Amino acid sequence: MLSVKVKRRVYRTYDVGVIAAVLLVILYVYLHTYGNMIVRSSSNVAQGVSSTIILDENGREITRSKVSGRGYAEYASLQDMPEMLVEAFLATEDRRFYRHSGLDVIGVGRAVVQNMIHMDWNQGGSSITQQLARNMYLNGNKTMIRKINELSLAIELEKKFSKNDILEMYLNQIYMGQQQYGVKAAALRYFGVKDLKQLELWQIATLAGMPKGPSIYNPVDNEKLSKERRRVVLSLMHQQGIITKSQMQEAAAVEYKPPRLALLNLSSTPAADGHEPAYVSAVDAIIQEAALLTGKSEAEISSAGWVVRTGLNPGAQRAMEETFAETIWFPDDREDQQVQASMVLLDQHNGEVKAMMGGRNPMKGDINRALIDARQPGSVFKPVIAYGPALESRKFTPESMLPDRSIRYGSYQPRNVGGRYRGTVSLSEALQQSINSPAVWLLNQIGLREAKGFAQRLGIELQAEDMNLSIALGGLHQGISPMKLAQAYAVFANEGRLNKAHLIREIRDAHGRTIYTHRSDHRQVISRRTAQEMTHMLQQVVSRGTGKRAQLPQEQVAGKTGTTQAAFPNAPKGANRDIWFAGYTREWTGVVWMGFDYTDAQHYLKSGSGSAAAMFAAVMKRAKR
Repeated sequence: MLSVKVKRRVYRTYDVGVIAAVLLVILYVYLHTYGNMIVRSSSNVAQGVSSTIILDENGREITRSKVSGRGYAEYASLQDMPEMLVEAFLATEDRRFYRHSGLDVIGVGRAVVQNMIHMDWNQGGSSITQQLARNMYLNGNKTMIRKINELSLAIELEKKFSKNDILEMYLNQIYMGQQQYGVKAAALRYFGVKDLKQLELWQIATLAGMPKGPSIYNPVDNEKLSKERRRVVLSLMHQQGIITKSQMQEAAAVEYKPPRLALLNLSSTPAADGHEPAYVSAVDAIIQEAALLTGKSEAEISSAGWVVRTGLNPGAQRAMEETFAETIWFPDDREDQQVQASMVLLDQHNGEVKAMMGGRNPMKGDINRALIDARQPGSVFKPVIAYGPALESRKFTPESMLPDRSIRYGSYQPRNVGGRYRGTVSLSEALQQSINSPAVWLLNQIGLREAKGFAQRLGIELQAEDMNLSIALGGLHQGISPMKLAQAYAVFANEGRLNKAHLIREIRDAHGRTIYTHRSDHRQVISRRTAQEMTHMLQQVVSRGTGKRAQLPQEQVAGKTGTTQAAFPNAPKGANRDIWFAGYTREWTGVVWMGFDYTDAQHYLKSGSGSAAAMFAAVMKRAKR
């Protein structure tokens, strides 16, 4: 007979065994269900993602977008990678990759032994499949449940994908420091190498050493530690017969030299002084335009790996940014608020935007003042709504005489600035001197309906609230954007032909297939004669009228100024809310707006529209250097 004590031990052992068996079953079920559930519900995570690249008119990279807000990536197939690169990562991270099913038991055992010998517990033993699972689906918390989840996901990945697919995903997902994800993005960032098959052995070993500590083993942040880590990788490659001893020694001795920034075109990376990179307003506008053209969200576009070719001119953009950075153009700045400004420059011959600034210090995602219909255009709108329709009607010519006197139109009675009336004045002189009374009289003669149709042909849609005579002086209910005004003036500059203003020339997907190509309209929307007569009159505005400060050496400028007065109670004389200049040369059409975001008794412009004309000239001079 068994003693009571023995029986108790047997029962306890049996109970423990049962509990252990139940726990093992639960663990087994969990391992085979959790990973399946997560991978099935997040199938898009495994898709290859790359940063979308935006190019200027010369095909040079302006910026590359961050993928999912994390960093920069460029997908490469396993066939695009040199065999030595793949072998280096396998030798360093998972030498038994092709012989295990997600969990390398031998590798884990080896890591445990190493941890016990060195007492530092740094050896993790995670397989490449486990690392991929962690990178794609989990966070970096070092807990038991996370390790179990990682293993479950690794098992499911091994079921769903081939070994080559897993390796390819890993080499494209792995974080490589400096906001770079994947070996291709890292090769460009650290070595200026775009074709992975052009990588040298020392570069391959440097890349393979980074996953262990991306922030300390990349050569930009720590050249010394990176070189030491490179030696470790080369030694492992030599031990496993991948390279010879002489290859190991030669590659270990190479000193790192960072590539030239001009080669990398890393304008997407914030500058060291903390300022946003160039083209910020334009890049935001490009992504918005691409979303409208393709129906994709901005997040989808950023990680689609597209190549977006634009018409942006680097010289013009640089000229605009340099000018906007100079405080001399903004004498009305206050301590608590800056005068704001925006500008658009486009090619009237095809509608391409050449440069854009949505504010003085634009930040990604900021309001883009170049694109929003928020400001009254003042007299800069007169050619669009009064003088243009009058010339197009053939009832008036530049020499036609117009009344210049105080006239009441029902409850509306426009006034000339300064209260001066000349009796009669030619249509050309009325535009040249920006006289209010003749412009309103002219609109009344032409009719609001005809004027609205003329503006519409120039790309400006007016609302029912706008249909009154005050529109002759720029009294728009909602306001207008510099972009729309530039497109309208470009019709005058292009002898009556309209080309829709746009930033994007072409979009190609990650496989090089064209998914969008812009085709300019070149539609004749007003007569060539009207456009030529308007251009001649607007040239006089600049040569001897209100736009004198827009003059350029050895080049004729046509243009018009515009001013809206500040409307707060008891506003002092000369207090302005908005100042404008819209003008063009033989090549480009540009519009400048300046003003405070919020105008009140403490924040208004003392400057007139001549300041906007002067800024136009400053940008154009720099752009032509």
